[in-house]
Amino acid sequence: MAAPPAASDRMSRRLLPLALIFVAVGISTSFVGPYLALFLSDAIHAGPVRTTAFLIVAPLSGVLVSWLVGRVSDRRPIRRKLLIIAALAGVGGMAATAFVRDYWVLLALTVTLTALAGTLFPQTFAYARQVLQHGDPKRAAMGISSLRTLFSVAWVAGPPLAALVLAERGFAYTYGLAAIMYAVVALIVLRALPEAGRPAGHAEHVEPDAPEIGRWTIVLLVAGFTAVQTTMVLGVQAMPLFVSEELNGSVRDAGLILGLCAALEIPLMLGFGALSTRLPLRGLIVFGVVCAIAYQVIAATAGSVWVLAAAQLPNAAFIAAVGGLSITYMQDLMPAHPGRATTMITNTFPIGQILAAPAFGLAQQFGFRLAYGVNLALCVLGLALILAARARRRIVPDLPSEALGSVS
Repeated sequence: MAAPPAASDRMSRRLLPLALIFVAVGISTSFVGPYLALFLSDAIHAGPVRTTAFLIVAPLSGVLVSWLVGRVSDRRPIRRKLLIIAALAGVGGMAATAFVRDYWVLLALTVTLTALAGTLFPQTFAYARQVLQHGDPKRAAMGISSLRTLFSVAWVAGPPLAALVLAERGFAYTYGLAAIMYAVVALIVLRALPEAGRPAGHAEHVEPDAPEIGRWTIVLLVAGFTAVQTTMVLGVQAMPLFVSEELNGSVRDAGLILGLCAALEIPLMLGFGALSTRLPLRGLIVFGVVCAIAYQVIAATAGSVWVLAAAQLPNAAFIAAVGGLSITYMQDLMPAHPGRATTMITNTFPIGQILAAPAFGLAQQFGFRLAYGVNLALCVLGLALILAARARRRIVPDLPSEALGSVS
């Protein structure tokens, strides 16, 4: 049943600011993320050891801070305040990084302000979930997928624009623009977003740390999503060298392939979001991981660049299904803890970055085709873990019956 007109108007007034927030956050992260290693090398003059240490410590600190904030966010109705704090931390962290050129000061900024700013992404998804749940629960997955698509669009446009700014003005301007984007987010939250209240399905008698599903289900799902997220990271890292050294292509060819995948992801993500109103999320996610297995088989055996390019369709379907629906799936399983649920899924990406590093080292040693062989094994493992996870609810107080339909 559709939401009443008044509720629909109220939901639309909240979703538009949320859409702008996702675009701003996407631009800010895409301005600095792809060029972090270059920044450490050229501006900070960090050697290989200090650069490697930084690239490990940064995502680890982000995981820890996001986990802590995620636990706090579900205990009390303070999510709007947390969004403001995270946005202001982003302003401070990016503005300081624009001028700081000392390695240890930069590391301190990264594990504090920048890590806190990283909580903006999962907490905005958690806020969006609460808005959608109070509007039309059956379309929550579609809404989350659409917002995730806006973030992807920002990442398509952000890196090329950042490269132009970097070439003309340097790192101070790219980090300065990222700080401005965080300031825009803080202003939007202050002016347009009210406090969301308690999550749907939350009741006073529910223990804050008691998940609605069994802990082993959570462990299996998070491990499965981490395995497949690792393949996304490793595949992108290995692509330029695989194309140039194994397939006799060029770095430009690799860039075109990555751009093709990103372009295909956007309509597919919207398509999977629309299907989520009719089909179970679990089935769509499993289909996405099966597409990942097909892609890794093709990539590992590809003999030419065009074969790898054609394989971007199943690769994009994999990224769209898992990237667009996994957040909603976990939120549906833990309706009283949207902050924790979202944080657990978004943290699988930085953990995947860490796990991909040694696999990339092996590929450097034994050939970059090996990277896709490792990815194939990880996708099979991820599928097995997701299939093994059985979502049996333990506590679901006051949850609308419509919200349960997309979980099975």
